[in-house]
Amino acid sequence: MRRAFFAALITIGALFGATLSAQQGGGVTPILTIDSERLFLSSDFGKRVAREVETLGQELAAENRRIESDLAAQEQSLTDRRATMTPEEFRPLANAFDERVQETRRTQAAKSRALTELLDREREVFLEAAAPVLEMLMEEAGAIVVLERRTVFISANSSDITVAAVSRLNRTLGEGASIPQVTPGAQD
Repeated sequence: MRRAFFAALITIGALFGATLSAQQGGGVTPILTIDSERLFLSSDFGKRVAREVETLGQELAAENRRIESDLAAQEQSLTDRRATMTPEEFRPLANAFDERVQETRRTQAAKSRALTELLDREREVFLEAAAPVLEMLMEEAGAIVVLERRTVFISANSSDITVAAVSRLNRTLGEGASIPQVTPGAQD
């Protein structure tokens, strides 16, 4: 069953290639693939962004540990005071503490989401800046399309231009110093 499936895929691929060849006047028109995740993470631009996001993430983790320690101390103080208070005196203090904890969680979760959003925005900036370089590679190869490698069921490794694209992008974009940078917490 599997052999028949692969044979059908090869036949479809050959027919598709022949159709493209006929449309283009004879020569085989390559279809290229790229791993956009690897493209970003392997590029100097992506490595810079990863370092920055990692640093910000470590700072947030340290802040979370400090806050956790402070809240634990406040909780212990409240627990110690409970023995000397009536339930009516204690309840407003406990409620206020619970609200502080919930607000702190919301605030810190928002900071964590902001880091993820920063990474996503930087990736968009990168891909937008990379588009002309990828178009140039596509034209040089005489290709009609560049597909995301993860969406292609099967292809020859020779169709993958990720390494060549990283090399060219490192030469043209570098770490992205000439591209307007996204600042943490900035909104679109």
